[in-house]
Amino acid sequence: MALKMTNREVDGVSVVALDGRIVLGEESNALREKVKSLIAAGKKKIVLNMDNITFIDSAGLGTLVAAHHSAKSQGASMRLCHLGSKFQEVLQITKLLTVFEVFNTEAEAVASFSK
Repeated sequence: MALKMTNREVDGVSVVALDGRIVLGEESNALREKVKSLIAAGKKKIVLNMDNITFIDSAGLGTLVAAHHSAKSQGASMRLCHLGSKFQEVLQITKLLTVFEVFNTEAEAVASFSK
């Protein structure tokens, strides 16, 4: 199943709702390109809404880390929200919760940019 991405602006924040799987190949590449294109368009505040992610593999995790570092190195900031309990556990085990700013809801993630 291909990764579907829906982008919208909420209070000056680019929110990308993800639906499907983030795995090695087309899905990871599509997500990487989406984040790159947002940054190239001058978007500095990005939230990835993970509510409808059904599976993520190690390549998908690598893509998230690379996107985060790419955003940071270009003066942008990326947040994650709506992680399922299993995904949150994977981030905790891999110590990636120390890399990402994670929020329970999209509204909390968007609001975090104005603090």
